[in-house]
Parts: sequence; C-alpha cells; structure tokens
Amino acid sequence: MNSKTQKASFRREIPAGDTHERDVCATCGFVDYVNPKIVTGSIVRHEGKILLCRRAIEPRVGYWTLPAGFMELGETAEQAAMREALEEANARIAIDRLLAVYTIPRIAQVQIMYLAQLESAAISAGPESLEVKLAGWSEIPWDEIAFPSVIWALEQYRSVEGVVDFPPFSNPPGEYGGPQPY
Repeated sequence: MNSKTQKASFRREIPAGDTHERDVCATCGFVDYVNPKIVTGSIVRHEGKILLCRRAIEPRVGYWTLPAGFMELGETAEQAAMREALEEANARIAIDRLLAVYTIPRIAQVQIMYLAQLESAAISAGPESLEVKLAGWSEIPWDEIAFPSVIWALEQYRSVEGVVDFPPFSNPPGEYGGPQPY
C-alpha cells in the first residue's frame, strides 16, 4: 500500500510519558494532539468611544462583539488582533497594551485581549460583520453582547480607564464562560 492509499487508523490511548488520552495512529504511533485555540482581539477606542461589531457569522449572528478572532500560523498575537480589526471593521488600529488573558475550557480557547486606538475614524463592516459602530459607554447594547468574555473585557477596561499602569486581567472570579469543566 502506498502513502496515497494508506489510511491511518487511530485509537484512543494515553501515550507513553503523557497523562491524557489522545488519538494515536496504530500504524506509525503519531500522536494527534488537540489543544486549545488562541483568540485575539481588542477594545479599540476612538474619541471616548469603543468599536463594536455586529456578527454576521455563527456563533451568535446578530449580536455585538469586539473585533476578535482566531490567530493564524505565522503571526503574533498583536498582528492577529490588528488583522481581525481590519477584517471585521475595516479598521486600522495601533495596539497600546495587553488588557487580559482569558481561559475558557468548555470551548477550548485562550483569549488574549488588547487595548488599541483607532488610527482613522473610517470604519465599515467587513465580511464577518453586519454593521460596525463606535459606541459610548451608555450606548453599548449590553443585552445584545455575544459572549461573556466581551462583557468581562469591557467591564475590566472600564475599571482601569485612564490608568496608565495596571497588571493584565484574567477571568473574573468563578467565571469560565459557562459551566466549569471540573
């Protein structure tokens, strides 16, 4: 059998030296590690307002979020956050600093959120957004926010707004974005 016609047969087992059950190829011993995905995004500010995007894709179509998405191979977390702002809101941004790192085990994600500035007020919906807007704090549609981590980021940002030096945030106490896996 050549490599084009040979099919791998995987079995679930704990590989030698490991502590977790994994898919292991019965033929060659390849271990298929499935690890959390990294999401990067930012709270983009401009003249006292925050950039929000109404989602055009699942999950949570029609709900509001911050520009964020999955990191791609070959880019830094900062580059991914800038790319996501461009893709979702045609927004060119400058990253200021790290705001928070969230762990959400139930969906296997690590989310890295930055504070950023809009380089130009010219924004428009990209292919993943139905619409985009700059919203003041009282204009944020809290009942229509897509994900708990967006609320965490906004509230944590608000708690240090105007503060120059603060340590990065993490999940609020007891919060993991849904039922805890333990």
